[in-house]
Amino acid sequence: MILQNLFKIFPKRWYLKKPIAHPLSKAPCQSHTGKMKSHVGASRKQEAEVEIYVSTDVEADGPIPGPHSMLSFASAAYTADKQLIATFSANLEILPGAGAHPIQAAWWKKQPKAWAACRNDLQSPENALRAYVKWVEALPGKPVFVAFPAGFDFTFMFWYMMRFVGHCPFSWSALDIKTLAFAMSEPARPYRRCIKPHLPKEWFDDLPHTHIALDDAIEQGALFCNMLARLRQAQQNKGNSSIPSQEETPSAPFFSKDFES
Repeated sequence: MILQNLFKIFPKRWYLKKPIAHPLSKAPCQSHTGKMKSHVGASRKQEAEVEIYVSTDVEADGPIPGPHSMLSFASAAYTADKQLIATFSANLEILPGAGAHPIQAAWWKKQPKAWAACRNDLQSPENALRAYVKWVEALPGKPVFVAFPAGFDFTFMFWYMMRFVGHCPFSWSALDIKTLAFAMSEPARPYRRCIKPHLPKEWFDDLPHTHIALDDAIEQGALFCNMLARLRQAQQNKGNSSIPSQEETPSAPFFSKDFES
């Protein structure tokens, strides 16, 4: 009886996970140029076992969604061995009734190129987020949301997906690169000091960080893959040849993430 009442209260999309689309031979994925790419698919068994790390960057005009808007977002989908298999990006219209926070508005005035880039080819949030969720669900593996810091980017992405699509293909979780850096730091350093200028230079590829969402998503995705490779190598050196799988469990910003990341 209790379970039946819960089903009446919550729509099905809250407790049924939408299946990932399986490409029989090739899966179209939207690139940053807006064209469609084709990638060879794997078997269903292989696909279920493989994680795709979806490095995501958000550009916004305030600290939280609702009162403020997500101006632009982009994702770069990586395999664990740092193959960039697909990208997605979109610039969004402002939310009705929302406005820019004064501090963030002042910051944007100092970023004219990034501001111009995120105000071109605007889409409605509903259209953009619906297309994005379909794109994520068509990736050839289990998607994992990755960001730096995830507390900022996932807050916006989760809110927008739930508001305009009704579900999130990443479930309730996000992988925070900053937390991973804290765990990997040798010698150990305080969490608040685990920012990019303090991370080992060998973790970074020579990629731009421009505050344009797609550039930053690609850059931090490569950073994550480099960190993951080092983590796995360290585990192998200690006799652990693989990373234990983790069950997904439900879980319940720094104002301008660029000052901290």
